[in-house]
Amino acid sequence: MPQDVITLTPQMPDIKTLLAALHAGGPDLRVNRAAGGAVAQLCTDDGRLLVSVEAPRYLQVPGETARLLGPGVRTEGPVWWTEVRATTGIADAGRLAGSVAGRLATLLGGTTWPPEAAHTDVVAVLPAIDDTTVPSAGVDALSDIDVFTDTGAIVIHDRPVVAATTWLTEALRTVGLGRRELCIVTSPRTRLTLPTRTALEHTPARWVVRHPENGYYDGLSGAVLRWHDGHFTPAVDNGPRTADAFQPALGTRGERQLLLSIRTIHPAHEHLLLGGALEDAWQTLTGAPPAGWATAEPVNVPWSPRQLTDLARSRARQSQPTWAVAVGAPDRPAIATLRIAHTPKGVEEHITLALGYAADETAPIELLPKLAEALAARHNLATMISELRAARADLTTPAHYEPPPIPISLTLGFDAVAELGISHASNALPDNAPTQLGPAARPALHYPLGDGTDPAAWQRLQQINEHLQRGSGAAVRPT
Repeated sequence: MPQDVITLTPQMPDIKTLLAALHAGGPDLRVNRAAGGAVAQLCTDDGRLLVSVEAPRYLQVPGETARLLGPGVRTEGPVWWTEVRATTGIADAGRLAGSVAGRLATLLGGTTWPPEAAHTDVVAVLPAIDDTTVPSAGVDALSDIDVFTDTGAIVIHDRPVVAATTWLTEALRTVGLGRRELCIVTSPRTRLTLPTRTALEHTPARWVVRHPENGYYDGLSGAVLRWHDGHFTPAVDNGPRTADAFQPALGTRGERQLLLSIRTIHPAHEHLLLGGALEDAWQTLTGAPPAGWATAEPVNVPWSPRQLTDLARSRARQSQPTWAVAVGAPDRPAIATLRIAHTPKGVEEHITLALGYAADETAPIELLPKLAEALAARHNLATMISELRAARADLTTPAHYEPPPIPISLTLGFDAVAELGISHASNALPDNAPTQLGPAARPALHYPLGDGTDPAAWQRLQQINEHLQRGSGAAVRPT
C-alpha cells in the first residue's frame, strides 16, 4: 500500500469536508494541527502519528500534475492538490491514508494518485509493531519522518518523482539544524526533479536507492551503501564500490539538457524588480516567459516578477534569503531554481536554468551571446556559465549514471570586467580572445569554450578561472 496518496479536486477541501475525510479511522482517533495550522494530523489517542494531510495547493500552472505524477495523470483546468501521507511504522496507516484521500475525492468529485489506493472504508488501526519507528505528532516537518536515529532521519518515498515539496524542503532545513543526515529512500525507478537534486547537493542529505538485487546505493554517485551507526554510509569493505545497477541507461540516447548558471548583482533600491534575468533567458531560449513560479513544488501560481520581488523584500526584512522554483509550458521542458539574497554587494540572484531537448532537437547555443549581452545590459549580470549534457529531456535525474555537463561559454558582466581590468581579463586564453559585449569603454566579455561535446572545454574554463584568480583572488564560477 502506498504511503503517499494525492487527491486532485476541482473544489477546495473545506473544514467540513476535511473532517469527514479524517473520520476514515473511526471515532477513536484524534486530530491535531501542526505547522501553524497548515497540516492536519490524524493520531492515536496516545499521540502517535498515523496520517498527515497538508494544506491544499491551488495549481494554476498547466502540466504540473503530469510532470510530477506521470503522463497518465492529467487534469482539465486548475485543480486543488492535497497530499495525504501515512507513517510507515503502524500497520494499516497506508490504508487509512487511502481512505482519507478517497473520501476527499468522492465528496468533491476528484481523482487520486495512485488511483488504486483510494477507497472509503473505515480503517481500524492496529497497535504499532515497533514503537521506536513511530513518530509522535508534532509541530513541524520532523513529525512526518519515518525513522529517527541519533545521526539520521529516514524518509521512504514511493512516488515516481521526488519533488521539492513544502514538506521536503522544510524537513531538509530542520534535520540539518539538528545535525542529522536526511536519507530519502526510493526504488530504482524513482527520479529527482532539478529543484530536489539542487537541494540535496547543498544540504546534509542523501538519496538512497533500494535495489531488490543490488541492495542500497547512492542515487547520485552510485556508491554502495551500508547501514552503520544509525545512518547510511558508503561501504568500506574491499574499498569504495559502485553499484552494478548504476550503469548508464540506453533509453535516453540522443537527449540533451542545456544548463545555465546565472548570477546577477543589483543595487538595492525601492524600485528594484527581480526575476527579469530569468524571464529574459527563458524568452530568448524558448520564445515564451516562464509559465509559473512558487517556493516549492508543485509550482502553482502564474509567473509574476512583482510577486517574486514582494516576497524577496519581505524575507529580506527578516534577514532571510528567498528560494523559488519556476517552470515553463508543458510542450517545452524547462525548469529553474532561483535564490535571492541581500549581501554586502547588493541584491544577488543565483539562477540555475535547465532546458530539455529530445534526440531530434538541437539546443539553441547560437543564442547564448545574444542572451549574455542582454543580461549584461539590462539585468546587472555578474557571471553566466552555459553547459550541455547528455541527459533526460524531461530534466529529471534517474538513479543511474549520467555523464557530467560540458561547458559551452563563460560571460563576465561589466562590473566584473572592470574590477579585473579589461587587459587582464581579455588575455585569459591567449589563443582564443573573448568577444566584447556592450560599450567599448566598459564592456562585458563572452568566452566561447566549445559546442558542448568537447571535454577539453573544462580545461579551458579552468585556465580562465586560474588566470582571473591571479588578478582578483576570486573564482568566477557562480554558486
